[in-house]
Amino acid sequence: MRRHFPALSDIIEHYARGTRHGISSDPKDGLLHAGEPGVQLTWMDAKVGGWVVTPRIGKPVEVNALWYNALRAMAEFAEALELDSEPYRVRAERVRAGFKRYLCPNGEGLADVLDGPHGDDLSLRPNQILAVSLAHSPLGLDEQAAVVRTVGERLLTSYGLRTLDPAHTDYRARYEGGVVERDSAYHQGPAWAWLLGHYAMALYRVSGDAQVALSLLQPLRDHLCDAGLGTISELFDADPPHTPRGTPSQAWSVACTLHAWCQLEQARRMQAKSSVGAGSVGSSHAPDPRPSRRGAGDGIVVVTGAAASSTGAGRRVREDGR
Repeated sequence: MRRHFPALSDIIEHYARGTRHGISSDPKDGLLHAGEPGVQLTWMDAKVGGWVVTPRIGKPVEVNALWYNALRAMAEFAEALELDSEPYRVRAERVRAGFKRYLCPNGEGLADVLDGPHGDDLSLRPNQILAVSLAHSPLGLDEQAAVVRTVGERLLTSYGLRTLDPAHTDYRARYEGGVVERDSAYHQGPAWAWLLGHYAMALYRVSGDAQVALSLLQPLRDHLCDAGLGTISELFDADPPHTPRGTPSQAWSVACTLHAWCQLEQARRMQAKSSVGAGSVGSSHAPDPRPSRRGAGDGIVVVTGAAASSTGAGRRVREDGR
């Protein structure tokens, strides 16, 4: 850690001061602003000719969730190395306060982008789930639970999270056709598998129930025999029967699923062990990556629709429409 800390610190400073593509920290709220016309800068990077399908210029919600998490992690690294952690904590607190601007007035999740060329983009997209799934969240407990509930009710499928609310006028349920048709739909509805691991971790953060969160990953286990043998596809059609699409073996689909599965399985085993010792399933000794989040949600309200049905076998889930 001591060897790499200077490089990490340099990365933070360059993001804060500013770099290419309009990336810089806004001194007013501490949030990162990024993007410029004609450039697809975030992971939603589809471009058809000169048309950037999802430009997301401004302050993307997942970028700032990652920014806050990075600042908190750097503060912890500094303390471990007996260095001054205060600059990172001050920045993180400014970002945490600024992050409140993402809260939608109707209480249904977070805005996708702030301060864009045309104002704030309140489109319901899955990017907000990173504000709960990561190790450090800038949101309060009730706010985290509201994000998980909203995403679970409107974006969750058995194999991933839809990239856009089905109620949106630009929603495209299927990823099919020629290059133009596919790329224009890429992040406008189809469910991406890498996001399911983040949703499972977010559900665990607010409920503390590792077993229920782990069950969300079961359909992907069945999918190992569906497309690329022994691996996970890039994305799935947003509507039933959720046909696998894109590359049949996507590295981040596999990595995010494995990461979530490893953490949740370890937590489940330790919860089971502590339950035996304490004589109750709800033992307060059960481990949690962030114990302060326990009790923010009840683990039942947020497990609805696709989440409830995904506890069964993947093929059965696909056949019953979820």
